[in-house]
Amino acid sequence: MAIQTIKVPDIGGAEGVEVIEISVKVGDVVAEGDSIVVLETDKASMEIPADKAGKVVAIKVNLGDKVSQDAVLLEVEAEGSAAAAPQTAAPVAAAPAPVAAAATASPAAPAAAAEIQMVVPDIGGAEGVEVIEISVKVGDEVAAGDSLIVLETDKASMEIPADAAGKIVSLAVKVGDKLSQGSVIGLLATSGGAAVAAPVAAPAKVEAAPVAAAAPAPKAEAPKSASAPVTDVAQTGDVYAGPAVRKLARQLGVDMGKVSGTGPRGRLLKDDVRAYVKPIVQAAQSGASFGGSGIPALPVVDYSKFGEIEIVKMSKIKKLTADAMVRSWLNVPRITQFDDADITDLEAFRNSMKAEAEKRGSKLTPLPFIVKAVAAALVAEPSFNVSVHQDGESIVHKKFVHIGIAVDTPNGLLVPVVRNVDKKGLFELADEINVLAKKARDGKLTPAEMQGGCFTISSLGAMGGNGFTPMVSAPTEVGILGVSRAQMKPVWNGKEFIPRNMLPLSLSYDHRAVNGADAGRFMTYLVSVIGDLRRLLL
Repeated sequence: MAIQTIKVPDIGGAEGVEVIEISVKVGDVVAEGDSIVVLETDKASMEIPADKAGKVVAIKVNLGDKVSQDAVLLEVEAEGSAAAAPQTAAPVAAAPAPVAAAATASPAAPAAAAEIQMVVPDIGGAEGVEVIEISVKVGDEVAAGDSLIVLETDKASMEIPADAAGKIVSLAVKVGDKLSQGSVIGLLATSGGAAVAAPVAAPAKVEAAPVAAAAPAPKAEAPKSASAPVTDVAQTGDVYAGPAVRKLARQLGVDMGKVSGTGPRGRLLKDDVRAYVKPIVQAAQSGASFGGSGIPALPVVDYSKFGEIEIVKMSKIKKLTADAMVRSWLNVPRITQFDDADITDLEAFRNSMKAEAEKRGSKLTPLPFIVKAVAAALVAEPSFNVSVHQDGESIVHKKFVHIGIAVDTPNGLLVPVVRNVDKKGLFELADEINVLAKKARDGKLTPAEMQGGCFTISSLGAMGGNGFTPMVSAPTEVGILGVSRAQMKPVWNGKEFIPRNMLPLSLSYDHRAVNGADAGRFMTYLVSVIGDLRRLLL
């Protein structure tokens, strides 16, 4: 009997490559080119084909082993090695008789259909090994060698094959069960088969003849190991993947049926599973607007069934704004406080300065006054001029006063930042705000001009409304002021109602950094300064 070895071929110089699948078992007949094991590096999986044909008599590696080029994988009995035996046994004249006897005995050998127990074979002494997959169901027809279940230890997965062909009558295990050698898997109804004991009963002196006669018998098993290794049988559907890949998919909660395989013959690789999961993880980490942060996704609606529609892609700015709003909504415990500021005197002063403003080329709107008043309030109540540190345990106090101004543009909402507001006059602020607003509408703002804000002002005065709850620009800021449309209202002065021009203000703040008392003081000071600009001189 000629025993030959199959070794690891040239694998590009890789060393210590892990064995992740063994595609054959002792007794299988392999053809040259059949897959026998699967190796996996950090970057790819590779199937190792047989470079010799024959019957597997020994497997020299285990799942999880590390191998390199020329490592022995299998020992096979080369095809035709037993055929030479009759030449040495030719002088034995009585040899043909036992063969004939065996041939005539064969028709009587098949047994009637019977039920046999399917049990866990020797699994290397492992005890209490978990069932992670059940590859068959009651009623399935299986061939000898087909996978029944998959077991998994701490180090490797292993598929348990059927010992015989037949129909699954019952299953005694379920996913999660712990099994050991000899544990019953279920019952298999067999349809009987040719007796193999007759040649064994031949006289010792003609031992060579029965061996030669019986040699062709294993050929009948060749189809099951020719091109579809039993370790690649999928749990469901036609997924072509090994235990290591399936384990990764289970750990990540991936439905393998939704993943496209890029390996040989559509084989599913670990990289395929990772590539499928990567965009999902990135979307969750970025706080994507739709279906992120563990919140159940909104249902998909087919609006076309209600009438004609047009789908227009959101601009990049709108998508970034949407993501920022979701992050703020999910991460900031926001509180909003409302109040009205009396801008009667402010408007009177502004109107008196219009001629001077026009002479110097400035456009003096109410906004520079509000910006200047907010800067004064940030200095007077520094609890608003902070950020929550990323460690969640510290507060960043800022020694500068930069204020963002929300600008509505054709491309979406942009917030340029006016720096060192507390050190600038009204005309200077008016000019800078106008320049930044124009650059925003023209799409010419630089990233630096939209960074570093301490507080934001969002004005909807031109659009109308009596109030709204603006979103805090997290994580850099803890407060934002919403400004609505001013209108004349009757105000009681202690003696009578008099008409006053009242401006609705909405102050939203991050309750992690700012408490209600701080917000109350900030809003009270802000309203008083807007109502009487002379307070800016104090």
